[in-house]
Amino acid sequence: MLDLIRIRNNPQEVSDALAKKGFKADFTQVIAWDDARKATITDVERLKAQKNKVSAQIPVLKKAGQPVEPIFEEMRKLGDEIAAADAKIAELVANINDTLACMPNIPDADLLSGEKENNQVVKLSGKKPEFDFTPKNHVDICTDLGLIDYERGVKLSGNGFWIYRGMGARLEWALLNYFVEEHLSDGYEFILPPYQLGYNCGFGAGQFPKFSDEVYWLDCDEDKKRNRFMLPTAETALVNMYSGEIIDESKLPLKFFAYSPCFRKEAGSARTEERGMIRGHQFNKIEMVQYAHPDRSMEAFEELVEKAARLVEKLGLHFRVSKLAAGDCSASMARTYDVELWIPSMGIYKECSSVSNANDYQARRNNTRFRDSKTGKPQFVHTLNGSGLATSRLIPAIVEQYQNADGSVTVPEVLRKYLGGIDKIAK
Repeated sequence: MLDLIRIRNNPQEVSDALAKKGFKADFTQVIAWDDARKATITDVERLKAQKNKVSAQIPVLKKAGQPVEPIFEEMRKLGDEIAAADAKIAELVANINDTLACMPNIPDADLLSGEKENNQVVKLSGKKPEFDFTPKNHVDICTDLGLIDYERGVKLSGNGFWIYRGMGARLEWALLNYFVEEHLSDGYEFILPPYQLGYNCGFGAGQFPKFSDEVYWLDCDEDKKRNRFMLPTAETALVNMYSGEIIDESKLPLKFFAYSPCFRKEAGSARTEERGMIRGHQFNKIEMVQYAHPDRSMEAFEELVEKAARLVEKLGLHFRVSKLAAGDCSASMARTYDVELWIPSMGIYKECSSVSNANDYQARRNNTRFRDSKTGKPQFVHTLNGSGLATSRLIPAIVEQYQNADGSVTVPEVLRKYLGGIDKIAK
């Protein structure tokens, strides 16, 4: 959620920043509501002072033997006015919060405006694989080797689902074990979160209310705020773990990673670049999250980018890292770098990790703070997240980049110990 004080002090600056994301902001009504809120608070304070003054007359009148019924009547009227004013304040605050809740995060100043066309490649790693035979695409490779059963996945659950079989399931689990080991060695705490979350988690992560139709809801109540949904990413759970709490500053940064299947209403399209495992309704992912001190927010971001890139680099895959333009960042993020894998059969790069900094946007929504040791006052933390990594893009990249002329696939060296020493997958 955006900082109302910042909006009041620099409405044009905030409006111009949001325009880089393609969002047209008009803060006239929000500021008017806030003006009315402040004026009503002043009225309430005046009414309470008047009520206290009137109340003080009661013992005096009683002592003098004079009637006090008119005083009680006046106090009742003042009480009604105070209650009405309090209700007006609550309504104004709700209007302000509901409006700000639908606005995206302010992109960092160094981001270019626009969308994908203005993304910038900041790193290339390795060389594109070259083949002295006609290479196959990942769908055919996985089918021929019995790694993935697309047909029966559709039979069970419809389009956008698949089944890992045999060595395919083992390869998937090897990747997850590799990620877990790497994150543990870097001092991150392992979390296994619930896969069913309450509405407050979607709101706190900045995904609701705008994207509330893109998740799978479990309950039938018409009011989604009373229902639970299947988590679309472990980030949604992790960034809400300390909601409503004040964290000891000495514990920052808090570093977590979580394994979870992810559930999303984003079916693969008919386009070639979305076939197979490239996009589906369910996939496995390990997610990294940090709660950082605002002064060390960029340091935390760079660490997460380096970690995600290192995971891919150690797999020996060709990839690139791209700095996203403001309009290509998700609504709740101030900056994002994507780690993108080369998929030879498609001739394009596909994202396997998005590393993002929300600054204090999520913390404002779920009220996650730390107590500043210098001022003694609570401040909002900065929250950051990054895939570490999503497997559904990795397996297509691995089998295509490591394929051999005989139809086999060489196993990346870092994964072999999780596969009992197997160095090649063949029929």
